[in-house]
Amino acid sequence: MPNGSPPYRPDQPDDAGNDASYGWLYEGSRRSRPSRDRSRARRAEAEPPESTRVMPTRPGQGPAGPPPGGAGYPQSDEYGNNQGSGSWPDEGAADYPTRPQSVYPGSRDPRSGHDRYDDDYPPPRTGRPSEPPPRVPPGGRLLPPPRSPRRRSRIRWGRIVLLLVLAWLVVLVGVPVLAWSRVDKVAYEPTGTRPQNGAGSNFLLVGSDSREGLTPEQRNDFGTGSASGQRTDTIMILHVPSLGGSPTLVSIPRDSYVPIPGHGRNKINAAFSIGGPQLLAATVENTTGLLMDGYVEIGFGGFVNVVDGLGGVNMCLPKAIEDEKAHIDLAAGCQDLNGPNALGYVRARYFDPKGDLGRVERQRQFLSAVMKKSISPATIINPVRYTRVGLATGDAITVGEGTTIVDMARFGLAMRSVSSGSGSTLTVPISDPGVSTPVGSAVRWDSPKALQLFHALRDGDPIPPSLIPAD
Repeated sequence: MPNGSPPYRPDQPDDAGNDASYGWLYEGSRRSRPSRDRSRARRAEAEPPESTRVMPTRPGQGPAGPPPGGAGYPQSDEYGNNQGSGSWPDEGAADYPTRPQSVYPGSRDPRSGHDRYDDDYPPPRTGRPSEPPPRVPPGGRLLPPPRSPRRRSRIRWGRIVLLLVLAWLVVLVGVPVLAWSRVDKVAYEPTGTRPQNGAGSNFLLVGSDSREGLTPEQRNDFGTGSASGQRTDTIMILHVPSLGGSPTLVSIPRDSYVPIPGHGRNKINAAFSIGGPQLLAATVENTTGLLMDGYVEIGFGGFVNVVDGLGGVNMCLPKAIEDEKAHIDLAAGCQDLNGPNALGYVRARYFDPKGDLGRVERQRQFLSAVMKKSISPATIINPVRYTRVGLATGDAITVGEGTTIVDMARFGLAMRSVSSGSGSTLTVPISDPGVSTPVGSAVRWDSPKALQLFHALRDGDPIPPSLIPAD
């Protein structure tokens, strides 16, 4: 009832509510709401809803008026439903027992209008579907929700890609370091007075025909012969400007007739045979006026291994080449040259009407092709080829004792620029390619033009266009 008193039942005894026949009315509610009394006590402190407030009294009657069910009050059954007896209108009466909403103050949800004690409370949610209940195995231990297979696959592939990138970086950095540890070093700096430093750095690049390390079968296949000692088939100067300009690669014919310190005038390759790298460096410095800041030498066997490590180098031959002494027989057109054929191609000169001058041109072209393929993505991305070429290069070259790994990095970047066409390549200006000398037929330089070239390199000035070949 609104005033909190028990329902008025005139035809039933006071203890009728305790009869077992009425137990089913309260059994379910007592089980489902064990803490109803505590909830009622808390809700009593708050203002009850309008439907549960105390009914107004008639004039002359105060709060202590007639007891519930007396005159002037509507009669209600045990469920709190109005029975229509009394002077108030009979509203909301029903033919079947119902549970009044006013019995449990504050039980109605103001937003949804549902009774919190109804069986269908809370109302179903709308919009986003709820997550599935957690999985509980027979043992009773709560298991985490299953992961999405797509997310797990993405994580797995991401880890694989990360490991591959890390491995590639290790190879990219580790191979040059390992190759540098296998490089031989030799004393090359001359004694005595040397030229002053110029604008940039100069590297003396030598292709040695040393047979050291070659088996008799290899010497026969490569056509190197069995001569003892060392000679130079290739002599070049790589000039690297100090201000980041374009590098210049200058070829010196091996038959150039020049003065050799302490040995008179002779072909320049004789300096290497007589006194090795030191005498050759002294001869080049005296004739050019350029200080040699670095020294790089490559031999026959190492050259072949580098080319084979690259899988061959493509060259386009304008005409067929047949040279018995170089052991080559190549058809005209573009083709991949393996190690032995490439060695014969850069050494052959008897078939060429230009002789040694034609050979130095082929040497520059082939060296540029080798450098271009060595730094190509096909070589750098391929860890097998990159490792094979790097280790073959480390075994093939010999550097000066004062040459550092930083110097070799500058050397490699400059050769890359030359091979890509950003630098200049030329031969020392020649006045007579077949002058007669006491040591045989030799090459005479054009002294005025040669000095003009060397002064431009020393001072950092642009090379005169007239000294650069059109092709």
